[in-house]
Amino acid sequence: MDANALREMQAPLKNQYREAPDSAVITLKANGTLDDTSIACKVETGRALAVAGLHPATGGSGLELCSGDMLLEALVACAGVTVKAVATALEIPLRAGTVSAEGDLDFRGTLGVDKTAPVGFRAIRLNFALDTDAPQDKLDQLIKLTERYCVVFQTLNHKPELAVTQTKG
Repeated sequence: MDANALREMQAPLKNQYREAPDSAVITLKANGTLDDTSIACKVETGRALAVAGLHPATGGSGLELCSGDMLLEALVACAGVTVKAVATALEIPLRAGTVSAEGDLDFRGTLGVDKTAPVGFRAIRLNFALDTDAPQDKLDQLIKLTERYCVVFQTLNHKPELAVTQTKG
């Protein structure tokens, strides 16, 4: 896809969102079912069933997916799609590229061993390795706009309003 095809594809959506801002707000959903035989949750991904379980550092077998890994994978997926879209829009040719993310967790917090240890990632690093002849100023712009428009990056960077509810099923 080239920049013109991307603009043509997105133009009607952008116009719609300008004219009817409420139409741009959608609710994405995720659902899971607690496993009845192990400490795991079966998450519907839309394509397959992903079974998440305890990380080996918290006593898990390592056979199930780790939700921390899934969070980093979501970041990589979103950043990868975003960098491709922005590169296309800016007409920056990318021959190839990889996106990687790594995050530091202190499992003392998760396991309640140390009440001062944080629960969750204390640092996440996102890296792009891009094969391109584009000048550095264009690459700087590409990364800046990728950060700006990557939904998962921005969600992690600016904590959204969170709510937790419980109902009896």
